[in-house]
Amino acid sequence: MDYIRAFLVGGMICLLVQILMDNTKLMPGRIMVLLVVSGSVLGFLGLYEPFAQWAGAGATVPLLGFGNTLWKGIKEGLENDGVLGLFTGGFTASAVGISGALIFGYLGALIFKPKMKS
Repeated sequence: MDYIRAFLVGGMICLLVQILMDNTKLMPGRIMVLLVVSGSVLGFLGLYEPFAQWAGAGATVPLLGFGNTLWKGIKEGLENDGVLGLFTGGFTASAVGISGALIFGYLGALIFKPKMKS
C-alpha cells in the first residue's frame, strides 16, 4: 500500500505542475524555483514533515522534498553553527542528492552521447 500511496502522491504533484505549465506563461525554471521554495516554506511551517511521513517517496523525491531538505539543513546548521549555519546547512543536507544528480547525469551523457537540438 505504501508504494501505491507514493505513486499516487508523486503523480498528483507532477499532474499539478503539468497543469501549471500548460495553463500559465511561467517558464519551467520559475516553476522549479516555486516548488523548491514551497517545500521550504511548508517545512518551516511544520506541514511538510507529516505529509512526507504519510506519502513516503511520493513527497520526498520531487522538488518539494528538495526544498524541505534544504530547510531542515539550514535549521540544523543554525542550531549547531549559528549564523554561519545559515549559509552551510543547506549545502550539507543536500550534498548527496546534488552529487548524485551530477555524477549520474555525467555518466548518462557518456553512455548515450547527447547531441544539441537543431
